[in-house]
Amino acid sequence: QVQLVESGGGLVQAGGSLRLSCAASGGIFWIYTMAWYRRSPGKQRELVGFITNGGTTNYADSVKGRFTISRDNTKNTVYLQMHSLKSEDTAVYYCNLHPAVGTYWGQGTQVTVSS
Repeated sequence: QVQLVESGGGLVQAGGSLRLSCAASGGIFWIYTMAWYRRSPGKQRELVGFITNGGTTNYADSVKGRFTISRDNTKNTVYLQMHSLKSEDTAVYYCNLHPAVGTYWGQGTQVTVSS
C-alpha cells in the first residue's frame, strides 16, 4: 500500500511564498525520483518539477527561478518551496513518482494565489 499525502497549501497573495510537503509511506524510498505536479480547473495536469535520488532537480520553465524542490530521505518527504507566487500558480498540487504512477495520486493540496 503506497500513500502520498500532500500538505501546506493555502491562500496567499501574489508575490508571497508557500512551502508544500509530500509525505510518502508504504514502500516509496529515497532511491526514487519524486516529482510535483499541478492541475488548474479546465487545464491539463502539468509537471512542475522533479528531484532525483541524488538531489538533481529539473523544473518547468514557468516556475524556474521561483520554485525549489528538496527532499528529506530520512523522513521520506519531498518539499516544494514556492516564492514570488503568481495568480497563474493557482492549482491543486500533487506529488508522485516521476514518471507518475496512476495509483499513487493522492488528494493534492490547493494553492490559491490572489488575483
